[in-house]
Amino acid sequence: MLHPLKVSGSRLIKSLDYTFAGITMSQRSLNIVEWIVARYTLSLFLFLCFSSTGLYAETQSPKALLLEVTGTIGPATADYLDRALSKAESESAELVLLQMDTPGGLDTSMRAIIKRIIASQVPVVTYVAPSGARAASAGTYILYASHFAAMAPATNLGAATPVALGGTPNTSPDKSKAKDEQESTPPPTTDAKNSKTINDAAAYIRSLAKLRNRNADWAEKAVREAASLSAEEALQLGVIDLVAADINSLLTELNGKQVQLPLGKKSLNTQGIILEKHLPDWQSQLLSIISNPNLAYILMLVGIYGLIYEFANPGSVVPGTVGAIALLLALYAFHLLPINYAGVALILLGFALMAAEAFVPSFGALGIGGVAAFIIGSLILIDTDQAGYGLSLPLILAVAASSAFIMIFVIGMAIKSRNRPVVSGREEMLTSEGVVVDDFSGEGDIRVHGEIWRAQSTHPLKKDQRVEITGREGMILKVMPTDKEK
Repeated sequence: MLHPLKVSGSRLIKSLDYTFAGITMSQRSLNIVEWIVARYTLSLFLFLCFSSTGLYAETQSPKALLLEVTGTIGPATADYLDRALSKAESESAELVLLQMDTPGGLDTSMRAIIKRIIASQVPVVTYVAPSGARAASAGTYILYASHFAAMAPATNLGAATPVALGGTPNTSPDKSKAKDEQESTPPPTTDAKNSKTINDAAAYIRSLAKLRNRNADWAEKAVREAASLSAEEALQLGVIDLVAADINSLLTELNGKQVQLPLGKKSLNTQGIILEKHLPDWQSQLLSIISNPNLAYILMLVGIYGLIYEFANPGSVVPGTVGAIALLLALYAFHLLPINYAGVALILLGFALMAAEAFVPSFGALGIGGVAAFIIGSLILIDTDQAGYGLSLPLILAVAASSAFIMIFVIGMAIKSRNRPVVSGREEMLTSEGVVVDDFSGEGDIRVHGEIWRAQSTHPLKKDQRVEITGREGMILKVMPTDKEK
């Protein structure tokens, strides 16, 4: 099939020849030079166009994005992979290479990543590297979901049992049973709720294995028995596709491999491929920071204290503003994390009980109960046993102690100071007593707190007689004899 540009060029040259043929003999001798110049100029132009197009097609190399995932998988990881895959699709990348080293992560984040990989229009190659790395727990699921699964030597995968609801099942054999019976009997689970979670996870990883034509039986074993494999064993059992020493070796092995995408099959071209490392943008980095459970916990407390101070001192503005921002960020982080709302309720109850201790004389019962509720709520706040997503115990104890001190002692002292009698000003003067300076009837002088005041009385008063102040009009005090003098 001829190139459209070649067809158009040949037509232009023929039209130029026809035009020249229609010129009269007298004109032809005059314009022959112009015709030759025009014809060869057009030919040269078309030659240069074809040459540049072919050169561009030959020199354009395929492109791949390199992503690095290390540590616990969480909301920030899911956001990072989603943005990277969107970029790869928009730039028509040949493939996305996901280099992974993870102990596992949150179930919700893992499933979001797997959904995005399955729907991706660009092949995803997951590579467990460097040597010594692992793809445990959630990493095993992601490895199974990838279009190509590869591992470096001295790496491992497996141990994919869910731990969010109480840890791994009891896989220790019963010594009272025969050996053959132990091998044929699956390991018991701790309870019905845990069994339900494990069955769901086993069915999920089996479906991923069948989707990518990988070993489904071992995948289920990794969930039910927390089994693990080395890279070489995984290759022999059909769990992964390749074992490669480094990225260059991996890309060489991938050249020409076919992969099934949502829109059909694709043959990979990794010859001369350009590998571009894709780093997390500022949004993913911010999400990684605020989704840290310890930071989210601190933001929540800052928000609560800021609002309490603002309500106690209206018009302060700064504490209320900072508290509102911190509380909103904490709520956003809790939306992404597996939060136990019973823990949130216990924390709020703890605050209420510690505050009540300052108002109600309960001899410490409310304060102790508030501290206990606060600590228990903090311990169960994050509903997962996954490493990296629990609250730090020293942080909880430090915050509980400081909160108890603030609520019980500081606020209690403030309340008690408000209940103390007034010691200065007009109100204090009305509860004081004075001594008559000289005898008088009607109006005279008295001494109060070492000061001489003008006083009025409806009773005749004598020198050195004690009087009680009952009122004040301007600079004149209203007095009457004390009960003792009466």
